[in-house]
Amino acid sequence: MDQIDRLLLRALQADSSRSIAELAEEIGTSTSACHRRIKALEASGLIAGYSALLDPQRLGLTLQAIVEITLTSQSREAMDRFEQAVGDFDDILECQLMSGNADYVLRIAARDLEQFDRIHRDCLSRLPGVSAMRTSFAIRTIKPWRGYPTR
Repeated sequence: MDQIDRLLLRALQADSSRSIAELAEEIGTSTSACHRRIKALEASGLIAGYSALLDPQRLGLTLQAIVEITLTSQSREAMDRFEQAVGDFDDILECQLMSGNADYVLRIAARDLEQFDRIHRDCLSRLPGVSAMRTSFAIRTIKPWRGYPTR
């Protein structure tokens, strides 16, 4: 990966809806070279896909919760059951296996506390093997995630 690929990746993360001609102009290459580089980055798996960044506020999702989960057991079977169950719930936006005090950290978005209560009762409480759950609510987003550094 060279500097042009890095510029291209940065530009795609900022706005992948732009035309190849616009991307090529921004990074200083020809349209055909830009197209070849994008196809090569896709083929290598470095570009895993494309998606739209949605504004949670405009969707009415004003409550962001971070839920730390501790399991009763860290056996492979217990972790596999938990991870399978997490995948079954659309209300769980993200799940990370952690080192440290919590075994997993989940990210949840809800309209309000009432909806979070429903998610807690209908989703989080059904996750298998949970011994402890600690929830923190984000007060305000200071720096939203906008992509990986491409240095």
